[in-house]
Amino acid sequence: MKLEHTYTFAIPREVVWKLIQNEEVLKKSIPGCKSFSRMEDGTYHAEMGVSVGPVKGVFTGQVQQVDQQEPAFYRLLVRGKGLPGEIDAVADMHLDEAEQGTQLTCSTEVQVTGVLASVGQRVMGGVAKMVLGQFFKTVDKEMKQLEEHTDVKIEGEVL
Repeated sequence: MKLEHTYTFAIPREVVWKLIQNEEVLKKSIPGCKSFSRMEDGTYHAEMGVSVGPVKGVFTGQVQQVDQQEPAFYRLLVRGKGLPGEIDAVADMHLDEAEQGTQLTCSTEVQVTGVLASVGQRVMGGVAKMVLGQFFKTVDKEMKQLEEHTDVKIEGEVL
């Protein structure tokens, strides 16, 4: 299943780049996130609860950022398992300068198994779009809050 989602942040691209990779921003922004922590090898271990229509359950998995080209592109590799099935996804994240700030385009290729696959691509596509929309809206809110507090340090730098 292929998905594409675009979101525009009213924040400069370099700031979006730093914050979209910040562990605290991500933890607060992932819908249903129960835990999100960085492992020694640079991957993240995540646990999230999903309850959207016929898709219900807790997923545990790993997220890894690869092929980073700061501040314009990175690829996310996502693997997750839960009672409803398994998810294996690759997402290309393009950050482009826009008149209003930064446009992020997420192009994703997702493979699902189990109950997730049986509910059909149309239902899964709708669920995935809703989760992505919630994620980017919450990331935007978190970024704006951090930007308002210029004394907040992100990876040793003051915004």
